[in-house]
Amino acid sequence: MEKNKKIKSIAVLCSGGDSPGMNCAIRSVVRTAISEGLEVYGIKRGYSGLLEGAIEKMDASSVGNIMQRGGTILQTSRCKEFHDAGTRKEAANILRRKKIDALVVIGGNGSYNGAFALHSEQDIPVIGIPGTIDNDIAGTDYTIGFDTAVQTAVEAVDKIRDTAHSHARTFIVEVMGRKSPAIALHVGVCTGAENVVFPNKEVDYDEIISDIKRGAKRGKNSSIVVVAEGEVPGLAYKIQENLFDKHKLKSHVCILGHIQRGGRPSPIDRFISSRMGYEAVKGLIAGNYSSAAAYVKGEVELVPLKDCLGKKAEQRPQAYELVKTLSI
Repeated sequence: MEKNKKIKSIAVLCSGGDSPGMNCAIRSVVRTAISEGLEVYGIKRGYSGLLEGAIEKMDASSVGNIMQRGGTILQTSRCKEFHDAGTRKEAANILRRKKIDALVVIGGNGSYNGAFALHSEQDIPVIGIPGTIDNDIAGTDYTIGFDTAVQTAVEAVDKIRDTAHSHARTFIVEVMGRKSPAIALHVGVCTGAENVVFPNKEVDYDEIISDIKRGAKRGKNSSIVVVAEGEVPGLAYKIQENLFDKHKLKSHVCILGHIQRGGRPSPIDRFISSRMGYEAVKGLIAGNYSSAAAYVKGEVELVPLKDCLGKKAEQRPQAYELVKTLSI
């Protein structure tokens, strides 16, 4: 699409896993677009819904009273078919037939890659908004839903700590993060966990036992070990089994699971996602046709979408040192 061609209509969709704050971003996109005199459409169920033609015109009332709701009113999905170039061509043709000039995609890495391909192959103007609780998208310091997910997990661990103390027990609490250590790190620090197990890092059982014993020597009768779920299911149970087999330590497992995805978005998630939705629409109007709304050093700004297609680098060594230092 020519950069000087005026955009008259846009569509917005959510793709991949849901995250608290997506509704705030949708609301912001819709109302900013309307304020600029654009027609705006919502696409149900992500890229799958786009291919099915599940596209509805939206107005200001369409997004009323949704900021406090978790999930996404547009629903979402993971669309393997979108990996095919021919499928993406058909998606572009659907947008053109509907007279939709540009697309806002709210989602994670896979969603971004689909959006980038749609632009580079089919010349569809796109802007991405980072929506994932894992906070693992390159190019942005923050992704929508992370703060709420951490808050939910911290509240859960605080309650587990009460029971752990009452019964003098060790609990292994598994949080989300197949490849990202971000949730586990923040939850571990914020709950005073004795040890945090990051994904893609070999479990050091001797260190876990040493940390628990160190606390016991100064009078602690309970311990919390926070575990990022990793890519292989059942990591927390594997750790529980090994701690007993090798060190005769009895422990209890609590897997928080998808409770971390839902719930009322925190004020931080509401505010940042609203800013991102606003900047996304403004960016399309300004002709930034392959960008992403990113949170960089405390400000929301547009960055090249191609710079956001990968995963964030692994957590810095200082982060692990923070956990170790504060857990003594």
